Amino acid sequence: MDVLLSVCLGIGLAAAAGFRIFLPLLALSVAAYLGWVDLNENWLWLGGWQTLILLGLATVLELLAYYIPWFDNALDTIAVPLATVAGTILFFVTLGNFDPWVSWALAIIGGGGTAGLIAGSTATARAASTTTTMGFANPVFATLEAVFSTFLSILALIFPILALILVIYIIYRLVRFFRKRKRNSDTKL
Repeated sequence: MDVLLSVCLGIGLAAAAGFRIFLPLLALSVAAYLGWVDLNENWLWLGGWQTLILLGLATVLELLAYYIPWFDNALDTIAVPLATVAGTILFFVTLGNFDPWVSWALAIIGGGGTAGLIAGSTATARAASTTTTMGFANPVFATLEAVFSTFLSILALIFPILALILVIYIIYRLVRFFRKRKRNSDTKL
């Protein structure tokens, strides 16, 4: 059961990193600092007060950066790969004690894949928003992404199985949306 909860926690936090990179790292750091989460022994520093302060500052800067009209799209070019890395790390840190090759393989596939899929989808949505609304709707997207990341981070820490169910639903909706969009573009050609 511990392995299942660890996997659910890791996927939930990785998905949250797909919306905002530093927010789930901060949530995990707070949880580790308060003793709510046991971290992989090489990652105990993540629960230290210095890390907590740095991640708090990084989170605030990231949240504010997405409200700068042209900077949000530029930020997406580095956010997708960084979210993938953050998702991989979040999954790995919460996984527990396995052989390193098993842990990293699962973290890359489960954590990095989940975060990358969501980050890529939100970057695509922001680019479409910029094109269709001249960027006026981008602050709405930034707010929604921050809310989703916060909610998913907290949900993953408190109810990891529910977080996994929500992530599966989000991925299902994303796949349906992009398939429908591709189908519509194919029929226009």
